[in-house]
Amino acid sequence: MSCKAFRQVIRARTQSRGVRLTQRAPATLPSMTQVLLVCMANVCRSPMAKVTCEAIAGTLLPRPTGLRALLKRKALCFDSAGAKAGLGRAQADARAQKALKGRGYGPAKQRARRVTTSDFIHCDLILAMDSAVLSDLQQQCPAVHQHKLHLFLDFTPELRGQDVPDPYFGDAAGFAHALSLCETGAQHLVRALIQGEVPGVRLKTN
Repeated sequence: MSCKAFRQVIRARTQSRGVRLTQRAPATLPSMTQVLLVCMANVCRSPMAKVTCEAIAGTLLPRPTGLRALLKRKALCFDSAGAKAGLGRAQADARAQKALKGRGYGPAKQRARRVTTSDFIHCDLILAMDSAVLSDLQQQCPAVHQHKLHLFLDFTPELRGQDVPDPYFGDAAGFAHALSLCETGAQHLVRALIQGEVPGVRLKTN
């Protein structure tokens, strides 16, 4: 579920409990730290990275019950997009889905979408899967939000500055390799976020 969709679900649940929310006064909703994962077309690498980040965050963040706890558990929200995604809302590549399933993950359910101006404004961290995507984002992003842009693997010390190679034109081995890098990167990224080690980003839990 995307960050935007989650906000809509929480808004509906909160309203069903008699709490009226407005666009101007969303104070009853805790803010979310929003992380956007971006590849070129949003059908291979960024969907896999989103699934792995969510799975790892689910094991590292507490899971109490109740609406308030549900909100807190979503203090960290992951979404994905493509720097040059088409307009057809394509599903994740079948080979990416197979790679995820082979390692016990659920499917990547989000359909492809293109990065928007709203993403640069509302996301706290925008992570490109390779340097070409990062360059594209740097050209699109307003100057005031440039500090949010990084490579996905920049939070993995031994892989800092490296790319997650695009497996789209390759074989199953390429998807397996990309997924392995997503898993490694996700582990380090989520831990860095939880431990407050990402400059300028702090989990918004209240």
